[in-house]
Amino acid sequence: MSAETKTKGNAMIDLMFAAGAHFGYQRSRRNPSVTQFVFGTKNKSDIIDLEKTAEQLEKAKKFIESIAKSGKQVLFVGGKSEAREAVKSAALSLNMPFVAGRWIGGTLTNAPEIKKRIAKFEDLEKQKEKGELSKYTKKERLLIDKEIADLERMFSGIVSMKELPKAMFVIDPKKESIAVAEAEKTGVPVVALANTDCDISNIDYPIVGNDAAVTSIASFVSEIAKAYKAGASAK
Repeated sequence: MSAETKTKGNAMIDLMFAAGAHFGYQRSRRNPSVTQFVFGTKNKSDIIDLEKTAEQLEKAKKFIESIAKSGKQVLFVGGKSEAREAVKSAALSLNMPFVAGRWIGGTLTNAPEIKKRIAKFEDLEKQKEKGELSKYTKKERLLIDKEIADLERMFSGIVSMKELPKAMFVIDPKKESIAVAEAEKTGVPVVALANTDCDISNIDYPIVGNDAAVTSIASFVSEIAKAYKAGASAK
C-alpha cells in the first residue's frame, strides 16, 4: 500500500468515525456473516472495524465507477426514514432512479407491469398539465388527482429507469430484503450499507457500517455518489 493510499484510507476512516459509522447493534443481534468485520463489543453493542469498512467501501466505489464509465444506471434504494432524504438527493443529483419509500414488489422482476403503471402516471400528469382533465366532473377529477398522487409516490423515482439497472445501492439490506431478492433474481449486482444485524453473505459489495444514523448513512451515500460522478467524468 502506497503512502498516498494509506493517507486517503486514514482520512476516510476519520470521516466515518466522525459520522458514527462504527456503531453496530447489540451483540445479541449480530448476524454471523459480519463477525469478521466487528472490532469488538462495548456496553453489549458491537463496534465495527472501520479499517475493514474502508476497504469494502473502496471496492464498492471502484465498481460504481465502472458502471458510471459505461453510462449505465445505478438504482438507489433506501426506504427507512433515516435514509430517504440522502438517497433521494444523491440520486437526483446524478439523474439516477431511486426508491425512497416502500419498495413496490415486481419493480425488477415484473418490469412490463411496472412500465405500464409508470406510463399511466406520465399520461395522467400530461393530461393534467394540459388542462385536459377539465372535461371530467369535480368528483372524477378528485379521484384522478388521488390516483396521480398515489402513482407519483410509488413510481416517480423510477420514471427514468427504462431498463434493468446495472447495479443497486441499498441502505439496510435486511429492511430492503425484497429489493435485494429481486436484484438477485434478475442478476443485478448489489452494493449495500449493512449494519451488524444484516446477512451479507449474498451481497456482491457489502459495506459494513452504521445503517441507522442519518449522519452515517449520508456519509456513505455521498461517497457512492462521488464515485459515480468520478466514473462518469472519466468516460
